[in-house]
Amino acid sequence: MEAATPAARDWNGAAPCPGAGTAVWRIDLTLRMALPPEQSAWLSQEEHDRADRFLRAEDRARFVESHAALRLILAGYGDRRPQDLIFAQEAGGRPVLASHPRAGLHFNLSHSGSLALVGISTAAPIGVDVEAIRPVGDPLTIARAHFHRNEIAALTQVPQSRQGPTFFRLWTRKEAVVKALGTGLMGALDGFDVSAGDPSGPAIAWEDMDPVGSGWSLSDLDLGPEAAGAVAIPLPDQSCHRYHLPKDWAARA
Repeated sequence: MEAATPAARDWNGAAPCPGAGTAVWRIDLTLRMALPPEQSAWLSQEEHDRADRFLRAEDRARFVESHAALRLILAGYGDRRPQDLIFAQEAGGRPVLASHPRAGLHFNLSHSGSLALVGISTAAPIGVDVEAIRPVGDPLTIARAHFHRNEIAALTQVPQSRQGPTFFRLWTRKEAVVKALGTGLMGALDGFDVSAGDPSGPAIAWEDMDPVGSGWSLSDLDLGPEAAGAVAIPLPDQSCHRYHLPKDWAARA
């Protein structure tokens, strides 16, 4: 079982810059119907096309806002303009910078409801996931279809009133791991267990061999009672700063 880094409770305000290091950035998405035109224009046509597929106006706005925030953060790390960044995808679907790449800079984006997370790592791939805690029917039915047997057993032992939040806590841990691997949900979710841990945080136990062979750092993220989040890095003992963009970041950009 791999050791995990402790979950940090404090999110510190900071400006993205090359010295910010490995970090998770929290963005509180507003219900603005649109960003200022100059920030919306940072996105590529492909990103705008993806936003237009959302049926609800608030979902489109949150997609645009989270992707603009990703560009702002990456531009800060690489000392570039947000609108100059061009993205590509690896074979497994993981996004990478195709223009102005900075050696050793890895990133990941997740958004759900009114929150977005951007993970940046200077050491190894990084996976982040956030899920708004919401009714999902019977969490155990979903868990039995996707989770490791130990995770199913752990969820069964939780009082029914807490099964929903516990399910999302386990789900975000698992999705952060597969996003760090670059396999997405195509990976075998029942091939590893994230239900165990100690006061320092969760841990990963692989059914077979660790696919990276180097150990992991896995942490829960404190997002309050309405959301669950996690960050995973396929290296042991990796520290990870927690930053947040100010609510008026778009006006400052």
